[in-house]
Amino acid sequence: MAAYKIHVETGTAFHANTLDSISITLLGSLAEGGKRSLNHIGCDFLPGANDVYHISEKQDLGNITHIRLHKEPFSFFPEDSWLCNQVTVESPTGKIYYFPCYRWIEGYITVELPEGTAATLASSEINNPLLLKRRENELKETRETYKWKVQHEGLPKRLDVDNTEELSSNFKFSLTKFITFGLSKGVSVLETKLKSFYGCKLSWTSLDDIHRVFWTHKTDISEYVSKHWKEDTFFGYQFLNGVDPMLIKRCDKIPNNFPVTDSMVHSILEPNTTLEMELQRGKIFIVDYKMLEGIPPNEIDGHKQYIPSPMCLFYLTRNDEMIPIAIQINQTPGSENPIFLPTDNEWDWILAKMWVRTANFSTHQPVSHYLRTHLFAEVFCIATMRQLPTVHPLFKLLMPHFRGTFQINLLANERLISQNGAFQKNTAIGKDGFVELMVRFMKTVTYTSMCIADDLRSRGVESLPKFYYRDDGLKMWAAIECYVSSIIDCYYKTDESVQTDPELQAWVLEIFKEGFLEMKSSGVPSSLQTRAGLVKYLTMVIFTASAQHAAVNNGQFDFLSWMPNNPSTMRQPPPKTKGAATLERVLEVLPSVGVTASSMITIRILSDEPGDRRPLGTFPDEFFTEEKPKHCIKAFQESLTEISAEIESRNASLPIKYIYLDPKMIENSVSI
Repeated sequence: MAAYKIHVETGTAFHANTLDSISITLLGSLAEGGKRSLNHIGCDFLPGANDVYHISEKQDLGNITHIRLHKEPFSFFPEDSWLCNQVTVESPTGKIYYFPCYRWIEGYITVELPEGTAATLASSEINNPLLLKRRENELKETRETYKWKVQHEGLPKRLDVDNTEELSSNFKFSLTKFITFGLSKGVSVLETKLKSFYGCKLSWTSLDDIHRVFWTHKTDISEYVSKHWKEDTFFGYQFLNGVDPMLIKRCDKIPNNFPVTDSMVHSILEPNTTLEMELQRGKIFIVDYKMLEGIPPNEIDGHKQYIPSPMCLFYLTRNDEMIPIAIQINQTPGSENPIFLPTDNEWDWILAKMWVRTANFSTHQPVSHYLRTHLFAEVFCIATMRQLPTVHPLFKLLMPHFRGTFQINLLANERLISQNGAFQKNTAIGKDGFVELMVRFMKTVTYTSMCIADDLRSRGVESLPKFYYRDDGLKMWAAIECYVSSIIDCYYKTDESVQTDPELQAWVLEIFKEGFLEMKSSGVPSSLQTRAGLVKYLTMVIFTASAQHAAVNNGQFDFLSWMPNNPSTMRQPPPKTKGAATLERVLEVLPSVGVTASSMITIRILSDEPGDRRPLGTFPDEFFTEEKPKHCIKAFQESLTEISAEIESRNASLPIKYIYLDPKMIENSVSI
């Protein structure tokens, strides 16, 4: 007889336990064991429990390569889901085998789990026809579960699921997060309804009244924004360290359709210089919203809204401040599309800056936020589920960075981008414009733009002062890259080992085909040939799903909740002449009271990570079972702690703290 000791760890989530009957079958290299019941007197598999069982087999089964968990009816109790973290098996010789699970087991089903040692197909541990067949069967099953669909032509393919009800529990929010998410919205709606703001179609009678939309939810930064939003220096600051630091570029030549002359800006520049001289010195920068040109505007409450396609020229002063020096509200120059300047009257200039900020609102959500982080993270996740078996080292590396992504994207479809969603009700671009903008951007997306150092160089902003997104982003990229490299060193010893891993190559190719639509112009690789190339690619995936998402998401309430700083829509057309703007005119142009309140509710929800947080580097699900990758994870966590301390030290002396790339503020995954 051969005695085996079994440890079964149940998750700690609410209702993780099961009353169903659980049995186990051990599959060894020498023989297959019998089906053995796991049952004690009393309750087994309670939340957080680590139950121990002793079973006997007629013979030594050899190395335990797989186990089967059988979940079957018990007595009269109804079926319930079970969150199994992991199973360990101790053999008669004392050798311990680990079987990570970390997923909900739903229904009456048999689940087969491979032993947890990470291995590529080239590994000697799986050089066995039976093991290879089981690995193939696992992928065949997951490909049936996770299928691609075309939701919109010209955009990345999506998971073939129509709503959150169809989604497996393994990709749903925890109950804690789901309840907190709902409460956040409920409190926000109640607060605005109590003040009779919600649904009101009237214009604001003063800017001060907007302060009263939320009286219980403010931040130091949102308060700073409401006090300094008119200032040119703060306007420029936001293009470096606000919610969308992805647009500003160095300007080497003034565009032909933006005829700014030296005489227009001479008094704004430093003494003894000219516009041409500052262009040559690399002191002039530009933000161009050409992608908005021709987007059909939305209607709200039966009234047409207005979408600008502005260009804004910036100047880096000798005090290292980025200030706007010229704004043209639409792309075609002419007498009815004047160039606004800081020397114009106060409200002309403020209103011109508002048109730029509303354009920024219109592009930030669909492009910088939703497409570049949410949708690409979904693509990475689907391809991982379909092409990488659970014992593949890249599966183990990547899975923590996909938690909650499917559900949040489905909720966005249902509540934000649907016909009755927030963008249709509250924004100038509406649902259709949202999709059209993403389609337009997809035609220009590049691998360079998804790798922060390459992106900064391509935009000519790699050496800008006071660019905290760059400073902290480069640190985060380096930390992730070092972590990824250390993991890759454990499993890929040569470039050839990368080239000859068919599962890895199939994963990369599927992302290129289904996510980047086989666009060779994007520069996104369809295969990988070197360890260095693999490290960069994986770093891009993790950075996109964690740090980049945090950079464009977490500051939304701080910078967007003061509506005049980022109007979601404009109710009147852009001015065709100078000198007509007044405060009263501005209040007529800005969103109505009700649209303001509704937009701010959405922004508040999008900004708050509701409960059950897992900051970057927090990996309670231990997919890696070997010591080497565990040491890599520990080193990664230590580097993140150091970065966090550096950021806190830097922020202590700043009037506006840049907190969005502090590792403590970054989620592992796109989950809000």
